[in-house]
Amino acid sequence: MIELKNVTKYFRTPHGKKYLLKDVSFSIPEGVNVGIFGRNGAGKSTLMRMLGRIEFPNFGEIISKKSFSWPMGLSGGFQGDMTGRANVKFVCRIYGKDRDDIEKALEFVKDFSELGDYFDMPIKTYSSGMKSRLSFGLSLAFDFDYLLIDETLSVGDKRFKKKSKDALMRKIERCNVLLVSHDMGTLKEICDVGIVLNNAKLHYCDNIKDAVTMYDNINK
Repeated sequence: MIELKNVTKYFRTPHGKKYLLKDVSFSIPEGVNVGIFGRNGAGKSTLMRMLGRIEFPNFGEIISKKSFSWPMGLSGGFQGDMTGRANVKFVCRIYGKDRDDIEKALEFVKDFSELGDYFDMPIKTYSSGMKSRLSFGLSLAFDFDYLLIDETLSVGDKRFKKKSKDALMRKIERCNVLLVSHDMGTLKEICDVGIVLNNAKLHYCDNIKDAVTMYDNINK
């Protein structure tokens, strides 16, 4: 279960505070895949990062005993002067992996990302697509209770997109998902329940189709 207790989140702007959430409380039950809906700029990605305890509220708390991935496809946290291999090792250590787990992760990520010799070259020499493939592979190398996915269901060219999406769908069979997407078909395919973010409030729907309908009505 993920529980929000009196959660408020805002950012300071030249025009005052911009609230994304204002005194929000509710619970998300276990064992469901969650779609997150909202207009551009509403704070969907920030909400997902808070649910995954990557960002934190200004007030209130979010409570869960579950483990969360970093947002799928995120490559901004890599150290550019370090190699792909060194970055993977660094993330493994952050997550408390032992030597055997690190070796398995290195082997998996190198094979999955298809980076070849670039795996042992500095990240700053990578294209954006290569960074995404490394990040995607790294996300799949670990087991989490929840995968955080912000739009990115696959990366790379047509062949690699199919490979990455197939691998992700197999992964989803063993965990749950927090998914931000503008693709209503994908949300209905993967998610069971929905959260609609609107005017700094969250509306929980225990059926994903009801969340789609609510979001469509907001945008009329």
